[in-house]
Amino acid sequence: MTFRVDERATDLREIDRYDRGVGWIAHPDERMQRASHAIDVDGELWVVDPVDADGLDELLVEHGDVAGVVVLLDRHKRDAAAVANRHDVPVYLPRQFDGVSEEIDAPVARFSDELSDTGIEAHTLVDNRFWCEVALYDPADGTLVVPESLGTAEFFVTGSERLGVHPMRRLVPPRAQLEGLSPTRILVGHGPGVHEHAPKILEHALSGSRWRTPRLYAKTAWGMRPF
Repeated sequence: MTFRVDERATDLREIDRYDRGVGWIAHPDERMQRASHAIDVDGELWVVDPVDADGLDELLVEHGDVAGVVVLLDRHKRDAAAVANRHDVPVYLPRQFDGVSEEIDAPVARFSDELSDTGIEAHTLVDNRFWCEVALYDPADGTLVVPESLGTAEFFVTGSERLGVHPMRRLVPPRAQLEGLSPTRILVGHGPGVHEHAPKILEHALSGSRWRTPRLYAKTAWGMRPF
């Protein structure tokens, strides 16, 4: 598995461009396909879980001025501090994230049910000592951002899945937490997003998560076999 950390990429690949945002994968060859996004709210950009790369600032300036950098998973500090410091903005953390601010070398701001005053809702997906994760939902255009519980990278999906639940969450998918949302698109922290038939694809991922677990685990074990 190729997985590089704290290394500025030179081969940024754009993904998930839409009217109010854009995404990118900084290291297209890595198995986990770490994806980052920028969401435009009235000309201000909110950069989500960024992995830094050459050419990133040029990509961002097409959409507006960076207002803040957001971390949605306690393990997704990634290059948040570097991007925030370069644009002289804070790193925004969910209020329930304990101990994360001490690991970020940049000014920190907190949010709870709404991301600053953007109108973007914050929905807690997991909150325990091992895993803290928050999803964003923009009711203005139906954009749902899920950093880790859902993904499209090969590691997450099996069979007919276009979108899959993280292997560690397969038996407890975030169905209740996402109930009532009807997204236009789903942006994820690993892999390109889903931009068509998003509600149907989300329901398929969540409803079949448990019974497709053995197939995903078998696929993962097969992929790790020695040659």
